This record gives sequence, C-alpha cells and structure tokens, in this order.
Amino acid sequence: MGTVITWWGHATCTVEDSGVRVLTDPVFVRRLAHLRRRSGPVPPPEAARADAVLVSHLHRDHLHERSLARLAPGTRLIVPRGASAAVPGLRRLDARRSAAGLWITEVDVGDEVEVGAVRVRAVPARHDGRRLPVGPHRSPALGYVISGASRTYFAGDTGLFDAMAETVGPVDVALLPVGGWGPYLGHGHLDAGRAAQALARLAPRAAVPVHYGTYWPIGLDGVRPHEFYAPGDEFVRKAAVAAPEVTVHLLRHGESARPVAGR
Repeated sequence: MGTVITWWGHATCTVEDSGVRVLTDPVFVRRLAHLRRRSGPVPPPEAARADAVLVSHLHRDHLHERSLARLAPGTRLIVPRGASAAVPGLRRLDARRSAAGLWITEVDVGDEVEVGAVRVRAVPARHDGRRLPVGPHRSPALGYVISGASRTYFAGDTGLFDAMAETVGPVDVALLPVGGWGPYLGHGHLDAGRAAQALARLAPRAAVPVHYGTYWPIGLDGVRPHEFYAPGDEFVRKAAVAAPEVTVHLLRHGESARPVAGR
C-alpha cells in the first residue's frame, strides 16, 4: 500500500505506514503567541488521531502543550532527551498519562523506538532546540526516520550540515522545512535553496516541503510577504535543478500524497 503523507500546516504532518499513524510536531491552534495562522484551516479532530507523536525540539511552534493535550487516548509521545525537565506542561501531561492513556518516551540521537510495525530512529538536527532564547541547553533538536514499508525522514527544524546524508541514512521520502514563520530566517534553518541542497545530498525518491506558509507574526502582513507565500514553489524550482530525479509533492493544507509505493 505504501506510505501516505498528509500536511496539516507548518511542521505538522501525518505519516501513515504499515497501518501505523505517526504525527509530527502537532500545532492545532489559530493563534500561537505573536503568530497567527494566515493560511489553511486549523487541523480537524482527526489530525489528533495517531499511534505516536514525534516532537523535534522544544520551541513552542513545535512542542505546543495545548495541542498535545488534544491527542487521542493511547498515543505515544516521543520527545528529545530532557524535554520533560525543561517544559512543565509535559510533566503535567505525564502525570495524567494513566488516565489519558498517553506516555512519554525521551530519546537522543541514535535511539530507536518500535511503534507497531514501524521503527522510529532519532537523528541529528542543526538547530537550537532550547525552550527559551536564553538558558541551559537541556535538549537536543532532532529529526526522525520512520521505517516501515518505506523510510520517511522528518527533518524537524534544521540547518544544512556536512554529515546530514550519513547520519540520516538512506530514505525514500524527505519532509523538509523550506521556510519559517517570519520575514527572516535565523541560524539553523533551511530556506528553499538550502533545502534543495539537502535534497541532493539525501537523494530520496520523493520529498514534501513543510514549515512555511502557515503562521506569520501579527501586524507584519506587509513585511516581506514573499517569504510567506513563495518558499514551496521556490523549492520545487530549485529541487528540479539540484535533484531532478526526486519527485516533489507540493501539498496544500490538509492535502495528502502517496509519494512511494513502498520497498
């Protein structure tokens, strides 16, 4: 049957593989601090249905406690090492896990977790994964490789780094960030051009651009709006040059694709 990818917006995706639903970095709100959802509806209740949820790092647009509280009973939550100590909301979720049927597993680079018929492996990301702009660096930023009928790489938030292909390993599908939520990308991010370079190194069979065109700071609608709208299309153009053998699926919010038929 192969793997089905649904993009709900920002870094939130559902990966369906071998009868297992894996959800990435869920954010299910219209407003997040100073950010407003400018494109696409808030994901429907079905988006919260998953066997496992992967959190790439502790930033609030990736680890959002109110969204995690919507997870269905029986959901397994996989987070970077040290996340529970750094985020009090996670500790409260953990305290309720016996009633909610949700349990938290902390992982570091190289750790693997079995979820039904798939295996999840944590891989490095080049990004500042701290909860706060200042303070101790308690948790790593991670990407994940989901292996079942196919191998899907969820990059989380990351910059380009030399050992990316070696540490991630062979993959069939790459979910790559190509933008952000503000007029300028800081250090440790991929824009469309760098994401195309990453694609050339990883050499998957297919790719889906994510982490763009969803949230934007309130009051900055007219500031560099191309940084909000353009990254997906720009990635398609640049990927066609840098990695012409890779099929890129440009999804709208809530849209699904079946990138590969499986191995």
